[in-house]
Amino acid sequence: MSIIQNKKAFHDYFIEERYEAGLVLEGWEVKAIRAGRANLKESYVIIRQGEIYILGCHISPLPTASSHVQPDPVRTRKLLLKSEEIRKLIGKVERAGYALIPIDLHYQRGRIKIEIGLAKGKKQHDKRASEKDREWQREKQRLTRDVVKRN
Repeated sequence: MSIIQNKKAFHDYFIEERYEAGLVLEGWEVKAIRAGRANLKESYVIIRQGEIYILGCHISPLPTASSHVQPDPVRTRKLLLKSEEIRKLIGKVERAGYALIPIDLHYQRGRIKIEIGLAKGKKQHDKRASEKDREWQREKQRLTRDVVKRN
């Protein structure tokens, strides 16, 4: 079940591969995410010393759940992946033009997981072409719906 999606990622990047990772969270962050107070828009994933971290993921603290700690809404959070996947990602990200982008925050068997994508940046003309294609699909669907209603 999806909590938050990063729709801007699909607009700005071609997503080539997807990976699911666990997140190292504090208790107040879990409660805030369950309350729907997280944002992935400005976040990105980096690799430091053979480990993967997410930066810029904003989780707004709940006033009731974070009264005893000093919450940092945009702290750097570690992502949990298998070492084989990390090695594979390091090799692919070091190639020119590739980046790791957070796509989706979701639940899996009661745990909060994040889906990250190996992405290649889109140029302006690619963005226009994908927007045109999306509009054509919408128009085609509307036309077929109108034809079915007439019959």
